[in-house]
Amino acid sequence: MSSANTQSVRRVVAQHPAHRDDIGDLVTRRPLPGPGLDQLDPFLFLNHHGPQVYPANNQGLPFGPHPHRGFETVTFILEGSLAHADSAKHQSVIHAGGVQWMTAGSGIVHAEISPPEFLREGGPLEILQLWVNLPSRLKMSEPRYVGLQREGIPAIALPGGSKLNLIAGQWQGQMGPIESLTGVFMSTLALPAGALEQLPVASGRQVFLYVVSGDVKVGSEAVKPQHLIEVDRDGESLVIEADSNARLLFGHGEVIDEPVYSHGPFVMTTRDEIVQAVEDYQNGKFGGLTI
Repeated sequence: MSSANTQSVRRVVAQHPAHRDDIGDLVTRRPLPGPGLDQLDPFLFLNHHGPQVYPANNQGLPFGPHPHRGFETVTFILEGSLAHADSAKHQSVIHAGGVQWMTAGSGIVHAEISPPEFLREGGPLEILQLWVNLPSRLKMSEPRYVGLQREGIPAIALPGGSKLNLIAGQWQGQMGPIESLTGVFMSTLALPAGALEQLPVASGRQVFLYVVSGDVKVGSEAVKPQHLIEVDRDGESLVIEADSNARLLFGHGEVIDEPVYSHGPFVMTTRDEIVQAVEDYQNGKFGGLTI
């Protein structure tokens, strides 16, 4: 860390393990929410599916049509492929290295399933899904969806030899392809063994750092794979050093600091809004989806 400006470096507050919570035959781990950490405002939820290998003639992913309101889902396809369809008439199949960014907003029904080729042939699968909260003033925004393949995501070389895949926000004058409603920065990082990177983060913003795989240090503290790394909000950079090849999810956003009422797939700011969301969905106001 001798090359890092330690005066501005953020410290690790806690490491939160991703607890195993399989969904049928889909290997699933979840660090957020977890014991002692309900949310990392504005970040609400992370599922880590896989890594695993599906056999030929498999049943695929189990996420048929279901509703959402009040937040955004960001889905990272690390291995395999994922088909998306929703009640706003968006459809896509995103392959390894791609990302899906969906603003549920006022309400949407969507499905995330395996495409026919994957069902037929099988293969490796690893997917992350992150839920990002919206402030009350934006919860009823019009739903939207962007699906990006790997080639649509800028891959930026970092000074220490790592690669930053820029999804949303700005990095050294370059803009990511997704324009977040709330100015969230989002990326994935690939660090080779021995890499040392100092990543700028404006003071006060909430960092979201999840170690997908590999052994790394954040600041001077060794952190574990499949852990969400909570850091303080002081300082203007994050220092990461890789002891082995590593993959990380790295984002940050402004703290919303509003009440959070959640019920299954709905996240609002009051209980009454949750009741309304359930009624609106039951009354068909989110639209329909048949797959």
